[in-house]
Amino acid sequence: MADYKKTLNLTDTPFPMRGDLARREPRWVAAWQESNVYESIRAASQGRPRFVLHDGPPYANGDIHIGHAVNKILKDIIVRSKTLAGFDAPYVPGWDCHGLPIEHQILKDIIVRSKTLAGFDAPYVPGWDCHGLPIEHQIEKRHGKHVPADRVRELCRAFAAEQIERQKKDFIRLGVLGDWGRPYLTMDFRTEANEIRTLGRILDKGYLYQGLKPVNWCLDCRSALAEAEVEYEDKSSVAIDVAFEVHPNHADKLARAFGLTHLRGPAFAVIWTTTPWTLPANEAVSAHPDFDYDLVDTAKGALILVRELTEACLQRYALTGRVLGSAKGGALEHVLLKHPFQARDVAIICGRHVTLEAGTGLVHTAPAHGTDDYLIGKIYGLPVNNPVGDDGTFVTGTPALTVGELAGRSVWDANPLVVEELAASGHLLNTEKIQHSYPHCWRHKTPIIFRATTQWFVGMEQRATSPDDVPTPTNDEAPSLRWCAERAVDETQFFPTWGRARLEAMIRTRPDWCVSRQRNWGVPLPFFLHRETAALHPRTPELIEAVAKRVEVAGIEAWFALEASELLGADAEHYRKMSDTLDVWFDSGATHASVLRGSHRDELAYPADLYLEGSDQHRGWFQSSLLIGCAMDGRAPYKALLTHGFVVDGKGLKMSKSKGNVIAPQKIADTLGADILRLWVAATDYSGELSISDEILKRVVEAYRRIRNTLRFLLANTADFDATRDMLEVEHWLEIDRYALAMTRQLQAQCEADYDRFEFHRVVQSLQTFCSEDLGGFYLDILKDRLYTTAAASTARRSAQSALWHILQCFIKLMAPILCFTAEEIWQLQSDDSGESIMLQTWQPLPEPAGEGDLLDKWRKIRGYRAEVMRALEDLRIAGQIGSSLQAEVRLHCGGEKHRILASLADDLRFVLICSRTVLVDDAHEQLFCAALPHAKCERCWHVRDDIGAHPDHPGLCQRCISNLYGEGETRAFA
Repeated sequence: MADYKKTLNLTDTPFPMRGDLARREPRWVAAWQESNVYESIRAASQGRPRFVLHDGPPYANGDIHIGHAVNKILKDIIVRSKTLAGFDAPYVPGWDCHGLPIEHQILKDIIVRSKTLAGFDAPYVPGWDCHGLPIEHQIEKRHGKHVPADRVRELCRAFAAEQIERQKKDFIRLGVLGDWGRPYLTMDFRTEANEIRTLGRILDKGYLYQGLKPVNWCLDCRSALAEAEVEYEDKSSVAIDVAFEVHPNHADKLARAFGLTHLRGPAFAVIWTTTPWTLPANEAVSAHPDFDYDLVDTAKGALILVRELTEACLQRYALTGRVLGSAKGGALEHVLLKHPFQARDVAIICGRHVTLEAGTGLVHTAPAHGTDDYLIGKIYGLPVNNPVGDDGTFVTGTPALTVGELAGRSVWDANPLVVEELAASGHLLNTEKIQHSYPHCWRHKTPIIFRATTQWFVGMEQRATSPDDVPTPTNDEAPSLRWCAERAVDETQFFPTWGRARLEAMIRTRPDWCVSRQRNWGVPLPFFLHRETAALHPRTPELIEAVAKRVEVAGIEAWFALEASELLGADAEHYRKMSDTLDVWFDSGATHASVLRGSHRDELAYPADLYLEGSDQHRGWFQSSLLIGCAMDGRAPYKALLTHGFVVDGKGLKMSKSKGNVIAPQKIADTLGADILRLWVAATDYSGELSISDEILKRVVEAYRRIRNTLRFLLANTADFDATRDMLEVEHWLEIDRYALAMTRQLQAQCEADYDRFEFHRVVQSLQTFCSEDLGGFYLDILKDRLYTTAAASTARRSAQSALWHILQCFIKLMAPILCFTAEEIWQLQSDDSGESIMLQTWQPLPEPAGEGDLLDKWRKIRGYRAEVMRALEDLRIAGQIGSSLQAEVRLHCGGEKHRILASLADDLRFVLICSRTVLVDDAHEQLFCAALPHAKCERCWHVRDDIGAHPDHPGLCQRCISNLYGEGETRAFA
């Protein structure tokens, strides 16, 4: 038997079956950096329409985690897809560098160093508990010295720079292309200076003010917190019901309100609270003006309770009672009450913040310790009495309780003392432990308090005093910041769409933004305040620019080193220089001004086309950017917002080290390859939670292998094809090849649309379906015979190769934003210039076959008919009558359209059905017969034929193979 294998067109490719990604990807990373691929892309993109995705800066503290990887990969997919779509799509990565986490990290290190210098063996184990009193205070307390603030800033700047380099290396390893040599950093001198200018513009617009208000206060940070820095966790608290006795002078007034002539004994307004420590600051009791309140006679006096909660309250107090009368809350306004343990009176006031969800329907009101309390107190002119210092202890001078001193005690230690005091005086009706949702510091995970302090706020209801370029709700009214922000949300596009409702709700209800912090490492509020009136210096706008110029040269350190007299001259003795810093959310929220229109204005543009972050950023960066943009320009700094969910494990559980379910992106890249991680990110619908586990990654690896094997087939079978020399005009292709082209055009149109909608999981689905069903399960399966057995340069084979070449070019470009390393590997294998990146290309220009719509419709039906035959052949194989479909004959009886369509294929029908013989009978009674053929198998093409042995020199070959090898070649239907 002759060996005819060498006569087949079994071309090969250096593209290996195994990707070996983990080992080989770092080479491409190095090559991209050495050849300055990003700069080449920028140069090639000049003159194109620009698309700007503005990077939300990660915090420069700690190694990146899987959430960071998801975020950066999604951004890279978008930037790459926009580049291939013909846009100039720069990507400038950024880092958030100021703020408390870095400052704490530095102070932890100082503790260790100071302990070591003091003679202790002080190894540093990451995770050492540094909560409690702020670290600066601990150092001072233990060592009798204070770490200078300028030294803290110096160390923080160095630490942030070190962390940036670590994170940058990991992001680059994931294949993220960007201007890594010139990222934006919020600690860059120019960025710090531009942020100061941004603050000045907001002040000039009239949205910034100074006020004494309750703010979220972290006792560990010793600083105010922004809303975005607060998270809610369950907390066990003591809940108490407290009786405020009605002042005897107002007993008759109360009686009349309830329709009585007089009271027989004492009456009490009953409040319920979970913060007993705030009672020393109580200034009133709030009732809802429209609620119905009952006066209930009990063994402990007449109790005022809201009607809907009366029964539950009496059960809680183990009392029975009789309703003496009822009154609307509005009728109780201004009734005086006695404070339960201080020698002063408070009044009943009316507020619509009172609810029926829990308690008594009467609310203890301490304007220094709650936003609602503050707002209603402002209406009634209540004092903002705050007896709690920034360390969470009661200040000296706080009135003592009969059970002990409050001064010097923490608010948490004060709780049992207040409860004991109330019990001793008979004002405590009930006490119990409850579990409830309570605000915590998102960094320390410890409960915060509400505490009135003098801070600087961006006011949501403030109206622009300088309304130039700011939209107005009416012709004669300057807009509030809230109005501008709500309007801006309405003009923003959201991906997914539910993000709009979420941001709208937050903007609608959010309080004023406290932007001042009592920290060292941050951009300063560069204000000089009058020592007596606290008023800003009259030259403040001029002074802000003077400070900004100094910061531009020497960083924020220039402000802290500045002597007031350098700018104020003789005025310096009347003014004090502020030491507060700006909220870090102001840092990142101002980057549209400090970066897009500042440090990187030539490369980027304002407004950004897209901001992309996790869903928590509706209350974080999305919102802070929106408020600053509206305060400055009356619009959002972005046209669209894209939100992705959080990463969970395969069971849907949040990842944590304690659960042992954390999967590090570095480990995935080092073991499976970054392309596997990128494929997982793209294949997952990011609009919800993103599940990852070892099992899920195994499935991703399998999907990648199927794609890679398909690509290897395409590469191998176009290895001897030169598109400039061998490409046939589309009208000269076989019809099935033109159909394959039409399918590819459909794929490209769908993927381009999905990329444009940022629906990457649909792109992956389309690519996988195209590989497995359209190519592997249909076209390539049919094509193998023609590719291998026809003459190498025959029209039949060149037709197939022409289609395959276009399919390959299209496919690798469509997958390039996702599988960036694999796409680059293939591109350089089949490109004339091995150093040229695929990212210098655009989507493949695919020729349009004539009658494309009819072609797609016809072959959709053929594939349906083929599926019926494949099932019948499979039944024959299972029955043991054939080994492969080439050993079978297929006889089809059909009429009408089906017969017409199948008849148009002529002898090509057997190749489509992958059998050795077909018989088509025009018969209205549709039937299908499959049977094994009795003939010999061709030693070259493996078709079972009755013409094998007809040629004496080649007894093992069929006539078709003889013609393909030694004659004019087989005739195929090209029309």
